[in-house]
Amino acid sequence: MRHGQSLANKNNIFTGWNDVPLTAEGELQAHLAGKKLFDEHIHFEDVHTSLLLRAIKTANIVLSEINQLYIREYKSWRLNERHYGNLRGKNKQDIKNKYGTDKFNAWRRGFYGLPPLLKASDAINNYCNCGITEPLGESLSMAYQRLIPYWTDSIAPNLMNNHNQLIVAHGSTLRALIKFLEVIPDEKINQVEVPNSQPIVYTFDRNLKILDKKIII
Repeated sequence: MRHGQSLANKNNIFTGWNDVPLTAEGELQAHLAGKKLFDEHIHFEDVHTSLLLRAIKTANIVLSEINQLYIREYKSWRLNERHYGNLRGKNKQDIKNKYGTDKFNAWRRGFYGLPPLLKASDAINNYCNCGITEPLGESLSMAYQRLIPYWTDSIAPNLMNNHNQLIVAHGSTLRALIKFLEVIPDEKINQVEVPNSQPIVYTFDRNLKILDKKIII
């Protein structure tokens, strides 16, 4: 599931790797998502989040609602939101007005659209401490490439051992994961939307092929 509404979501701002808090509405969304998951009676073995506050806070709220705060929690930069480069911190409507709809949609929704890059990486302790240099910007394709190894190495093996996994991340990285799981063509990924705090429950067979998909609204 995607995190609850963040302050940047509310203000229609490109965020990416910037650390922004949940709004009061976002916290409420996370509580409601947790209550709905509780009704599904799913027991998770592990939870995976990005290194960003909005995902971590959402995950902890959900775990509190399903009475599973004790499970193992893993955080990885590979689950971070796509890095929007020089667009981050800027209003989406302003960017659309400045560059036009086609370029805006390519940057925001396309698979290969690369936003304007930063001139230099910022020093962000969370990532430096993990040995990660902040990128200057990413297309969704680039985010896909750094995300899928985490799925392959850290999530898929647990699922194949019949251990349910909870992933709380971001709109773009979850779109990348959905593309991989559902084998969505590059040109179709712009049609995929992941709303805040709406859990997506996948049921897999032994080979991790999808048997069922349910969105909990």
